[in-house]
Amino acid sequence: MSLNYDSALAIYEPTLGLEVHVELNTKSKMFCGCATEFGAQPNTQTCPVCLGLPGSLPVVNKRAIESSILIGLALNCSIAPFSRFARKNYFYPDMPKNFQTSQYDEPICVNGYLDVDVETDEGNKTFRVEIERVHMEEDTGKSLHVGGATGRIHGADHSLLDYNRAGIPLVEIVTKIVPNTGKYAPLVARAYVATLRDILRALKVSDVKMEQGSLRCDVNLSLSKIGSGKLGTRSETKNVNSLRSVERAVTGEVIRHANRLESGEKIVQETRHFLEESGETRPGRSKEQAEDYRYFPEPDLVPVVPDAKWIEELRTLLPEKPADRRKRLQTAWAVPDKEMNAMVNAELLDTVEQTVLLGADPTKARSWWLGEISRIANDKAVSPTDLINVNDVAQIIELISKGELTDKLARQVVEGVIAKEGSPSEVISKRGLKVVSDDSQLMKAIEAAIAAAPDTAEKVRGGNIPAAGALIGAVMKLTGGQADAAKVRELLLKHLGQ
Repeated sequence: MSLNYDSALAIYEPTLGLEVHVELNTKSKMFCGCATEFGAQPNTQTCPVCLGLPGSLPVVNKRAIESSILIGLALNCSIAPFSRFARKNYFYPDMPKNFQTSQYDEPICVNGYLDVDVETDEGNKTFRVEIERVHMEEDTGKSLHVGGATGRIHGADHSLLDYNRAGIPLVEIVTKIVPNTGKYAPLVARAYVATLRDILRALKVSDVKMEQGSLRCDVNLSLSKIGSGKLGTRSETKNVNSLRSVERAVTGEVIRHANRLESGEKIVQETRHFLEESGETRPGRSKEQAEDYRYFPEPDLVPVVPDAKWIEELRTLLPEKPADRRKRLQTAWAVPDKEMNAMVNAELLDTVEQTVLLGADPTKARSWWLGEISRIANDKAVSPTDLINVNDVAQIIELISKGELTDKLARQVVEGVIAKEGSPSEVISKRGLKVVSDDSQLMKAIEAAIAAAPDTAEKVRGGNIPAAGALIGAVMKLTGGQADAAKVRELLLKHLGQ
């Protein structure tokens, strides 16, 4: 009988290990001066150093060291007074040097931790994820497999190589084993990556765009019989590139491991590829041990010896912790938990805060970004901030507050700005969207509405105030939605003796 997730966890205990690779947003590469712009034409951001040509000599990017130290400090790590690079020897076509320059036995940051909150059946629970190391290395190039159905090398007709990414500064954050997560293992993994991403974004050391590969997660998982006290054989699911996929990868591997073990099969220590469409994984390659890489100290680079005073100066630059910031903003804006989570999950908290800092009401800012703008963005399959900027949204909210726009008109203004018709004021002018506030114009519309529905008007005169809603609606229709509904109500009731 095939086991599902719940039945698997009735027999086995999962143990996690997470390796997160972060591309730093430095302007130049790790060991040379080549640009790091994403999306550049293939092989236009290369030089003899990042191509590993004979005679070229690398030099360490100081900004990358600084970013790595900031990451370590934010993760409660100890910063090593001495660290050095090594050559990690293995062959990939997209790695032109045939070795990767990385830190091995002497990383720059060690022994940290990150506390993550997970909503459990027993309420909110905090899990501590211990950090084993943070080390610096360089990214590899990128292979493009042409032909075939999967986009991978199997079944492809040929492969193309783009070395633009080769040599981009990369930081790898490696956890210690994460035990005792039980059935919450997928949620803990997701929460850890999400919390880590928030910290990295706050540090401004990376754009952490998982969809572009600037943050990638390798998920290590093993199962052991409950109460055995022994660790099982692990598998490593490589380059998982979304929070949802991290959660699904853990869930899928728990089920796969459990079913293999229950059928008497062994777990192979190997890398696995995550399949988005099914949530399952497929085999990659057998997982090498450290000795297989033949690490040895990089002879062309001097050790990294950060000054203690410099480290303390960097410590003063640490921003407010994202979790503390969220709590502060939630209290200041009086946001319910559900809506706060919605902002965070939609990655719009920063955007809403920027809009508020421009003078917008927090509730209205939240409503517009999570409502109409997100709806349009979802339809177009883009980010809300790709459609409209915070300045325009703040201006629209201000016009609503001043009574110069109704919500209905404001939606048209938003549509116009998104359609590249100009700024909010230009859209208002071009489309003639200004609110009708002239009393004489409004009275003409009110009298027309009363004439069209005399019976309803009599009800209002007789004290049936709710009946006025139909007349107000008629006035709004007559004015093309450009009247101030509150003003119309006031004038209508006064006209009808109420």
